[in-house]
Amino acid sequence: MQIKEISSKLLSEKYYEIDHPSGLKIFVWPKEGYNSTYGIFGTPFGSIYNHFTVGDDEVRVPDGIAHYLEHKLFESEEGDAFTLYASTGANANAYTSFDKTCYLFSCTKNFHRCLEILLGFVTSPYFTPETVQKEQGIIGQEIKMYDDSPDWRVMFNMLRAMYKEHPVRIDIAGTVETIAEITADKLYTCYNSYYNLHNMALTVVGKVTVDEVLEICDKQLKPCENVRVESHFPSEPYEVCEHYVEQKLPVAMPIFNLGFKGSGDKRLTEKEIAYTDILLFLLASSVSPMYRELMDEGLINSTFSYEQFEGPGYNCILFGGESRDPKKVEQIVKKYIEKLRAEGISQEDFENARRATYGDALSSLNSVDTTANLTEDFYFSGRKVFDYFDAIASATTQDIMNRLSEVLDADNTTLSVITGG
Repeated sequence: MQIKEISSKLLSEKYYEIDHPSGLKIFVWPKEGYNSTYGIFGTPFGSIYNHFTVGDDEVRVPDGIAHYLEHKLFESEEGDAFTLYASTGANANAYTSFDKTCYLFSCTKNFHRCLEILLGFVTSPYFTPETVQKEQGIIGQEIKMYDDSPDWRVMFNMLRAMYKEHPVRIDIAGTVETIAEITADKLYTCYNSYYNLHNMALTVVGKVTVDEVLEICDKQLKPCENVRVESHFPSEPYEVCEHYVEQKLPVAMPIFNLGFKGSGDKRLTEKEIAYTDILLFLLASSVSPMYRELMDEGLINSTFSYEQFEGPGYNCILFGGESRDPKKVEQIVKKYIEKLRAEGISQEDFENARRATYGDALSSLNSVDTTANLTEDFYFSGRKVFDYFDAIASATTQDIMNRLSEVLDADNTTLSVITGG
């Protein structure tokens, strides 16, 4: 077993990276003075993984199966994992995103038991035709709920209009029709392919030591064969499919997502992520000229937000919120992007943005759950947490201008709007 201490003099932070004999990658962030502990156990298997190869076998699975598998793993022959957690006083949950599925808990006591439960149910699948069929009705209701959610629909309408081939355009939960195709055998195929310990990661942050984590992992995790799985994604054109899409749903004010599609040929580096974060703060934060103009004209409110959204084969920058005139918002956003390109960035504005971005990122490490989630996300995407902080600290105005030349193509956008029905 290899244990490495990963430290940052810049941040005065450290964590431990462990290659466990079972094949599992483990990260432990001891936090002195903290009363809570957060554990997250994840695999890079999300909604976009519907086509893959294991050994010589090429596999295609129904849309929504990763989310379905997440639901079913909580069940066992002994009962439901939530019932086991109830006796510990912990909060437990799970989520499926586009590129991963994670199972988690947060506790202030009974840490050992909480981690035992987490490792136990995630590594002990139990699927039968009867239990799988029973879940179809439950998830079917969840899908219908998402279909009626304006915030959910504005996002996926945009992704469908933006992406032509990539499965990021498909709802994470699938459809009522696709989940009807899911069987116990298909769930086991996905589980055995992606839930191999060599493919997974465990992160524990808070009131914990390395020895405490290893004591439980050594007891519960056995060495397993490394299953090599290769995921396949269709070739995605750079251009968006549609520039505008609209749907009517009961909303008091129109809501919008404006997406700038980029190239998703490769995962972004720590520097690209950091430079984009600084760029977006310069352009769209609450202290930016663009934000002030949008607010002064009554075009946005406190719901306005922005983010970079990327994963295997997809990459875009999103702006969203409520607006009485989303098309006018789009015009102003694009105007300020071109203004930034033409006029450049002042040293004062850059320094303010860099410091604010660094401060926001640093404050996130005070949260056990944010730290753990960031660690899992960066590991699965091939990035290192401290390298991201170093990239922010060492960024220059030229780095940000170079990044601006690579992103926010005003001719390659999709505006998705939900209006009152």
